[in-house]
Amino acid sequence: MKTEAKTDTKTKILFGLDLVYEKMLAFKKQKNSEIIIWRDDKIVRLKP
Repeated sequence: MKTEAKTDTKTKILFGLDLVYEKMLAFKKQKNSEIIIWRDDKIVRLKP
């Protein structure tokens, strides 16, 4: 795979991940459920 093709694929993957994250946040807000993340070596629960 050429370097240009790798960067193009990487860009598309990162864009897709950002889109999925935004949709997940919207879903969590709609259902009023917690978001669980990993911060400072601890599991943290956040209300949206």
